[in-house]
Amino acid sequence: MDLATLLEQHGESAILALGGLGIGALFGFFAQRSKFCLRAAVIEFWHHKFGEKLSVWLLAFSTAVVVVQALILFHSLDVSTARQIASRGSLSGALIGGLFFGAGMIMTRGCASRLLILSANGNLRALLSGLIFAVTAQAALSGSLAPLRLHISTWWTVEGGSTRDLLAITGIGHWGGLLFGLVWFAAALYFSTRSGGGFWKWVGGIGTGLMVAAGWWYTYQISHDSFGAVQVQGLTFSGPSAEWLMRVLSSPAPAIGFDFGLLPGVFAGSFLGAMIGRDFQLEGFKDGYSMRRYIAGAILMGFGSMLAGGCAVGAGMTGGSIFALTAWLALIGMWAGAGLTDRLLDSQTATHRLSERVAGTQANMKAP
Repeated sequence: MDLATLLEQHGESAILALGGLGIGALFGFFAQRSKFCLRAAVIEFWHHKFGEKLSVWLLAFSTAVVVVQALILFHSLDVSTARQIASRGSLSGALIGGLFFGAGMIMTRGCASRLLILSANGNLRALLSGLIFAVTAQAALSGSLAPLRLHISTWWTVEGGSTRDLLAITGIGHWGGLLFGLVWFAAALYFSTRSGGGFWKWVGGIGTGLMVAAGWWYTYQISHDSFGAVQVQGLTFSGPSAEWLMRVLSSPAPAIGFDFGLLPGVFAGSFLGAMIGRDFQLEGFKDGYSMRRYIAGAILMGFGSMLAGGCAVGAGMTGGSIFALTAWLALIGMWAGAGLTDRLLDSQTATHRLSERVAGTQANMKAP
């Protein structure tokens, strides 16, 4: 039975949701087993430790770029109608939103996708942070924070089409994009070999990148064979998080589609990975300070993701793999914001520890 027949029998919405569920489950499984995490990769990079976490991220990112560009070159994918390319974009929103998201990512110890994956592993800190992230994202999309988001977004904009396509701007085309991805894949292999690690680092990292490409390919195939209008899209977690929040809180619920199946799929795949690896463990907050930090970070990530047009996966990998200008600006902002915040938190931690030592020394001196 071909795809056109399935679409005719079950409708685009159901087939999109099933695809989102399957691709999401594989993404969650691979990301959980490989410990895929942009935050951890950024910390290793800024601390000049090109280790396993950075290797995993590079494997996933370069794989996504290579496969997506190859699919386009072999006429199995067309992303010209994707919102990251076709619609009007905000350069100011991408950069500032990326900075906010990167800072929040450090404070919550994980990006949006990582919070979902950790929640399925029993991490209650990630679960609370993910809920706050979803509430803030919805508020930035159409709630009380929407006017501020729209105001920042108008500072510096760019028209859709070739002016938002880095491959067109630079003139290197999709062959240049493929070569770029291959260069970074070679770098990922080099760092992965140097940093060591087991089977799941390689398979999980590459598998995570393949699922990013699979999201693009699957929705394109549906749009190509469907008689209705279907949006070509990839994996992202900010929009689906806000959508699921409204699905729970409001009626009528939003129409189902690819995003409807994505989040439950990632959760299920990560839970399965945790069970196989015996990683499931209930964890909570240690003190009030850490709880405040997680809440503030989740708010920054939620607002930043909507301002930037996506999360670390949605803008950074999904948008980055098609060389959308705003996606690359958002990714740069995420790396910069995360690096600066990590340095700031490190200095605060060092100061706090020094204060504790001084206080302890003074107490000992006063003791009889």
